[in-house]
Amino acid sequence: MLRTYLPAIVFLGLGTLVGALFVSVSTWIGPRRKTRPTTHQADPYESGMPSEVQQGFRFGISFYLIAMLFILFDIEVVFLYPIAVQLRNFGTFALIETAVFIALLVVAFVYVWRRGALEWK
Repeated sequence: MLRTYLPAIVFLGLGTLVGALFVSVSTWIGPRRKTRPTTHQADPYESGMPSEVQQGFRFGISFYLIAMLFILFDIEVVFLYPIAVQLRNFGTFALIETAVFIALLVVAFVYVWRRGALEWK
């Protein structure tokens, strides 16, 4: 029984060892700062421009709607990959089911598009 779990145990041990090695080497070689950063050093900085986002900044609902639709359609398309890899083994029934699945995806996409959910307002 241990023989079947041996590769996983070795992999877990090597991962832990490499992680501990990286942490110890970075603390040994890395910079040591004993002083506290000044206010200028603590300011956020991105792409050469200081960040000007206020504390109460909120994204619009259209951002979340498009993000959710992207995740929804992206996950559904990922389900097509295993069928594409093993389609010969699955046979004609899987091909018909996949065609129905794609048709439902297209109908849902057209519905969302016609409702204006993809319009950025």
